[in-house]
Order: sequence, then C-alpha cells, then structure tokens
Amino acid sequence: MPHAPTTPRPAVVRFGPALPGLPAVLARSPVRAGTDLARANGALVTFGADPGALATGIADAELLRWVQLPTAGIELFADALDARPDLVWTSAKGAYARPVAEHALMLTLAVLRDLPRRVTARTWQRRSGTSLHGLRVVVIGAGGVALETVRLLKTFRTHVTVVRRLALPVDAADRTVVQEHLGSVLPDADVVVVAAALTDATRGLLSRDALALLRPTAVLVNVGRGALIDTDALVDALRRRRLRGAGLDVTDPEPLPDGHPLWDEPRCIVTPHTADTQEMIEPLYLDRIRINLAAFAAHRDLIGRVDVAAGY
Repeated sequence: MPHAPTTPRPAVVRFGPALPGLPAVLARSPVRAGTDLARANGALVTFGADPGALATGIADAELLRWVQLPTAGIELFADALDARPDLVWTSAKGAYARPVAEHALMLTLAVLRDLPRRVTARTWQRRSGTSLHGLRVVVIGAGGVALETVRLLKTFRTHVTVVRRLALPVDAADRTVVQEHLGSVLPDADVVVVAAALTDATRGLLSRDALALLRPTAVLVNVGRGALIDTDALVDALRRRRLRGAGLDVTDPEPLPDGHPLWDEPRCIVTPHTADTQEMIEPLYLDRIRINLAAFAAHRDLIGRVDVAAGY
C-alpha cells in the first residue's frame, strides 16, 4: 500500500548579502533554511539586495509563496512585485518606527530651537526659540512611524491632527482627516511631520500650493520619502522666509548633491537618511523575520503584509 504524500517543512532562502544574526534566527526557526530559490517557498531579502536581480530570480520560482522585504517603503522593489503579484509580500513597515520617530522629534525640536544657525554661529546671538509644548502638529501618514511620532508628540501636550488615506480615526490623535482634506489643516499647523509612504497618490503631496498654505512660523519635518515634497518649492519657501525652517532626513534627489541650495540654507537641517542606521535596524529586522517565520510555518497572518495596489 503506497504511503500518503507528506508536505515538506517550509524552506526559505536568503536573497542578498549575508545578514549577521540571520543564521542563528533560522537555526531556531520552525522553517528550514534552503539554498535554491527555485525550490523554496519563502525568500528573505536582506539589505543591499539587487532589486532587478530579485525580480529576475523569482520570475520562475514556482514553489515560492512569500517574500519578506527589508525596507518599510517598497518602491525600490516595484518591478519584483509587478513580476509576481500572486505572492504574499511583507515589508518591514512598522519595524523601524521607534528610531525614525525619535529622529523626527529631534529634527522638530532642533528647528524650533533654531539649532540650524546655532551650530554654525561664531558669535553670541540674540535669544530665540519656541517650545514644542502645546503646539498644533499635523502628522502626514498613519503607519508605524507616524503612530510612534504621534505618541512622542503627545508627551508635549500637543494637538495632533493625522492626515491619512483611509477614513479611519487614529485613536491617539486629536483629529484625523483624509488626505484630500490636507489643505484644510495646513494653515493652522505650527509643525508638519511627513511620515507617509511614497505612492503615486502621495508623490509631490507637499506641492508649491500646499506649502503656500503654511504660516511663516511653521516648521516642516520629513522622515518619509524626499519625493513627498516639491524640493524646488521648499527651497523657495525657505529662501523667502515663508517657513520658519525645515528638518529633512530624506530628500529629492537623494543623495542630495554637493552644492544644492538646501545645504546652504541657514534654517534647514539635512541628515543623510540616518533616522534608522544599519546598526539600529538590523536587530529590528531580525525580530520581524523571526516573527514572520513562525507565522509562516504555522499558516498564521504575517506582519507587515504589503497592499500591492495601494503601494505600501
């Protein structure tokens, strides 16, 4: 009498450069480590992986069911997602929320306290600066980074309005509005923190017209993606003192070229996409992998599942 076929234990492969700590995570996982993408039903993409090579590699991987991406934003891997819309894709969205939100708060406080010009000063200047306590803040986005930013901001008894795509309230915020109503909340904002995903619907969201709605005393902080803001319009607004200042961890273009006007703008801080350094995010990504490997083996819902149609 023939034996009934058995279902092999799920196998995942690493795609991309070696990630310290990943072998140990795999060794303790209910999912076995594979070596051949064509024979695996899961793929763990690591930092520095070639997006084009990933798209090519998964095209004919018939057993593949799930791919874990290392980034919160998925725009770099758009071709791979287009090549295999049948797969379950998960990103690192939410995994890096704490360090990025911390950076957003740091940039906010720095600009409010006039640190862009303080750190380059070579003479004693007049006293100035604004406290964050009690200010009206608009947070654009409702993902992990945005929600953690809201949590930190509420420590300062701020009034927080969240702007998001879906008409669902954010419990921690004082107010939630949909993206189409962004223009109605910008005129009253003391601080605007941009923490949204970059999609076709959000590209250039802070346009020249939108920036013109902000008060000259407003502060703009971006920890999302550079292309969410019209860079030329931002440069113009800062130069003409239509904004108090800006704190940017992401820019468009990125890297920001030497000699770009933003480098010389005295009321702007630019950090080189360091809200989440490699040292910060590696253990967080390994934790996300560990959780999703266990869920994958047990046929449970995976964390950070990508909505391919929405673009994040």
